[in-house]
Amino acid sequence: MAITSANQLELLQTAEAVAREKMIDPELVIEAMEESLARAAKSRYGAEMDIRVSIDRKTGRATFTRVRTVVEDDLLENYQAELTVEQAKPYLDDPKVGDTIVDEVPPVEMGRIAAQSAKQVILQKVREAERDRQFEEFEDRKGTIINGVVKREEYGNIIVDVGRGEAILRRNEKIGRESYRPNDRIRCFIKDVRREARGPQIFLSRTDPQFMAELFKMEVPEIYDGIIEIKAVARDPGSRAKIAVISYDNSI
Repeated sequence: MAITSANQLELLQTAEAVAREKMIDPELVIEAMEESLARAAKSRYGAEMDIRVSIDRKTGRATFTRVRTVVEDDLLENYQAELTVEQAKPYLDDPKVGDTIVDEVPPVEMGRIAAQSAKQVILQKVREAERDRQFEEFEDRKGTIINGVVKREEYGNIIVDVGRGEAILRRNEKIGRESYRPNDRIRCFIKDVRREARGPQIFLSRTDPQFMAELFKMEVPEIYDGIIEIKAVARDPGSRAKIAVISYDNSI
C-alpha cells in the first residue's frame, strides 16, 4: 500500500465509513491511521527515529516528517531523534533546548506485514474509542432504569442486551422467584458502571431500593414533577416495600 494521489482520498473515505459503522468520531479513525503509518515508516527508516504522519483532513494527503529535538549536551542519547544546540545551528538561527527540527521524508511503500500491522493499530484504536463511548454513555445513565433483552444465563447471572452493549444482572441482584429466558424483555436499575481492561462493565439490579424509587418517579406524575419527594425506601424484594415521602404542597 503506497500513499499516492490515487488513494489519498480513499483514506478519508475509509475513515468516514469505519466511523459511521462504529458510531465514533472520524477524527479518532484518522489519528489511528496516522499512528499506523508512522509505525510502518519507522520500520523502514529506523525505530530510533521520531517519524510522524499527518493526514490532511480535506485532501487525504499523508505527510511523513522526521522530528528531532534539541537537548542539552550531556542528555544526548538518541542521535536519530535528538541533537545538541551546536548541531542544530545549521538548521535554526538561534537554537535553544526544547526546539524541534522538522524535515519531510519520502512516504513509505507498505508491504504486506506493515499493512497488516497498520490494520491492527486501527482496529485497536477503534475498539478503544468504542469502549470509551460506551462507558461515557452508561456512566451518565447510572442510577436510572433501563430496558433490555435477556441474552443468556451464565452461572446464575443474567446477561442483558442494553442496545450498545451488554450488561450483567448478578444472581444476588435478582428477585428470588423470577426466572428469565433468552429474548425476554427486562427492566433493571443501572447500579454501577466500571471501566475495566476488557471494556466497560455495566452492573444491573432489580433488588436495589432505588429501583423502586425510580419506578415510582416514572409512574407517579407528582413525584416526577417534584411535588412529592421520596425520602427513603425499604424493600423485601419480591415481597413487600415501604416508601417514605414528603410534600411541601398543602393541597396534598
